[in-house]
Amino acid sequence: MIKTRLVGLLSHAKKYIVYTILWQWAALLSQVLAVFSIADLLEKVVYQNVTTAVVERTVIALILVVIIRFICERMGARSSYLACVDVKRILREKIYEKMLKLGASYNEQVSSSEVVQVSTEGVEQLETYFGKYLPQLFYSLIAPLTLFVILSRVSLKASVILLICVPLIPISIVAVQKIAKKLLDKYWSIYTGLGDSFLENLQGLTTLKIYQADQQKADEMDMESQNFRRITMKVLTMQLNSTSVMDIVAYGGAAIGMAVAVSEFLKGNISISGTLCIVLLASEFFLPLRLLGSFFHIAMNGMAAGQKIFRLLDLPEAEEKKADCPKGDIVCRDLHFSYDNDREILSGVNMTFKRGAFTAIVGESGCGKSTISAILTGRNKGYGGSVSVGETELSEIREADLMENITYISHQSYLFKGTVRDNLLMGKPDASDSELWEVLERVNLADFVRNEKGLDTGLSEKASNLSGGQCQRLALADRKSTRLNSSHT
Repeated sequence: MIKTRLVGLLSHAKKYIVYTILWQWAALLSQVLAVFSIADLLEKVVYQNVTTAVVERTVIALILVVIIRFICERMGARSSYLACVDVKRILREKIYEKMLKLGASYNEQVSSSEVVQVSTEGVEQLETYFGKYLPQLFYSLIAPLTLFVILSRVSLKASVILLICVPLIPISIVAVQKIAKKLLDKYWSIYTGLGDSFLENLQGLTTLKIYQADQQKADEMDMESQNFRRITMKVLTMQLNSTSVMDIVAYGGAAIGMAVAVSEFLKGNISISGTLCIVLLASEFFLPLRLLGSFFHIAMNGMAAGQKIFRLLDLPEAEEKKADCPKGDIVCRDLHFSYDNDREILSGVNMTFKRGAFTAIVGESGCGKSTISAILTGRNKGYGGSVSVGETELSEIREADLMENITYISHQSYLFKGTVRDNLLMGKPDASDSELWEVLERVNLADFVRNEKGLDTGLSEKASNLSGGQCQRLALADRKSTRLNSSHT
């Protein structure tokens, strides 16, 4: 129920978890004080022994209890917030850093939609895990022991019965955990798969409309949605059933303790005030663990998401290369590549790209033109044979240096919403306006930009207000802004 790796990764939250527990414990002690004050007053009412001083003392005690509980609840909520305030930032930073380390070939190991899902909803679930579940877990252990120590002086027999019944809730939680773990793992697998399909269909919606295949994909999405709905209903049913079991255990245990207390009173073993204290506090033995059971389902979902996150963070990284990208010809010798074991895309290709020359690769669709480009830019790493730049093997060149010298402009170059200036400055933040106009001139886009609003020309999302050719020219200008003298383009 505790993921040590998660706690170790976010160790800064430990002290705030402790603070949350202490504030909850202080609130419990104040509640015990209120119950004892009320019970003492009621006993005096029964025996007609009430005085003004007793009433005033009880009223003052209740006012103090209200103030203390208010402060404790506010401070507990603040500590809970501080316990999870950096969870999102730290985990998302870790995920982003991992993606940077995986480099341009990250999509060979993990899909983009899975990264988005675990870094959004998955991280949200873990926020609740740290802010609510962990503090409640430890408090639910401390609270029954505290009440046992206090109430054992009133009635040892009733206190022992209440304490014995408490472990029944954790036992039911452990039993549910075994079922929930498998179910939630399946839930997250279906969830990420649905995200993959949705993102793919959304990005290819125009193509689907052209070929009138949008209805077919919609039907497939409906089937996947139905699978997700069924697994979601199973999760909700499991949560409802386990909650019902814990309610029965909690209130049943409290009822047994109350019955024992009343029995002891009838036998004359405890006073009226003692009986009232046990009756009013019996439920407090079980309510912390009952609340833990409610958080438990969220925690299980968070731990399942945590497994997805750690699976991402544990992906193998390529060894850090040390060679710089030299200036020279790019030579491919006996180049082989396959996306799977069924069909080889490149089979024994030999090619030479002369430095300073213009080389065109012409061929049928699917013959490997884009694959060769992806290999040269380091996006596809699992090739066979040899690819060298100058006298250096491509696999030995640092990825950052490789990207500084070899530029890839795809059919759908990604441009960010903003202005032309904003996109160009990402390549070189300190570039002057004259340098930006220079690169625009080199890609034959300067006249178009001047006729609009200059460097402040607005771009919509993915530069949808530009033509395909203009997008590619602007993307090329963005790369050229990083260096005015490129080795290979």
